[in-house]
Amino acid sequence: MLLTINIGNSSLRFGLFDNNSNLECNCSWIINTNPHRSLDEYVLLFKNIYQQYGILHKFIQNIVIGSVVPSLTNIVEQSLYEIHKIKPIIVDRNSASPIKHYSHQLGTDLYANAIAAYTLYNNRNTTLVVDFGTALSLTCIDKHGNLQGIIIAPGVNSSLSALIGNTAQLYQIELKKPTSILGLYTETCIQSGIIYGYLSMVEGLINRVNQELKTNCFVIATGGLSHIYTPLTKKIHIKDKLHTIKGLKILFHWNH
Repeated sequence: MLLTINIGNSSLRFGLFDNNSNLECNCSWIINTNPHRSLDEYVLLFKNIYQQYGILHKFIQNIVIGSVVPSLTNIVEQSLYEIHKIKPIIVDRNSASPIKHYSHQLGTDLYANAIAAYTLYNNRNTTLVVDFGTALSLTCIDKHGNLQGIIIAPGVNSSLSALIGNTAQLYQIELKKPTSILGLYTETCIQSGIIYGYLSMVEGLINRVNQELKTNCFVIATGGLSHIYTPLTKKIHIKDKLHTIKGLKILFHWNH
């Protein structure tokens, strides 16, 4: 089996796949990003997760890692080597793939989003991946594998944390759709701003991309908060929380 790991600023997402070309994920889980865990703590954590999901580590024959947190990449790689005695493949924007891009600053997660969109939806003229992660990103790629460009904005949780952290007498706000656009209590007022404000930004950016490219992009939503926003708009055509790690699996096969 193939173990994929996407190391992000907020979380690490794991996915377990068959070693063949099938992109159906057998099992997936998330742990919070914690730069202060030791090697031994990661080894114990990974072993406990395997036990929890009934995963026999001897069946994992290959490992691929995509990371936007360089300080974590090495320790995760070392801890997995301790368990599996397998050297993971680390993929990045310079890895072999059918994607044509000209950026020297392309994050691995965005690269994986692009290659998954191109591979899974290349019957579409142009695809746009909206990633509701630590940052809000929109990655656009055409059916020929040309990366059209990327938009990056502050993430939903980052904005909410900044608002709460800089405002007196505010507490943790639950991220959910309020009953109305106009709130009467602090919590519902903020929920309206964060939910409908970001929804309006996403819809507006999709419209602007469509106008600039003179097309109607096929839009995929991914990331930890995609399940909140996808049901609220017709601009997003499909939701796939595992889209990024599917891209890592594809990159693995291109570089293995």
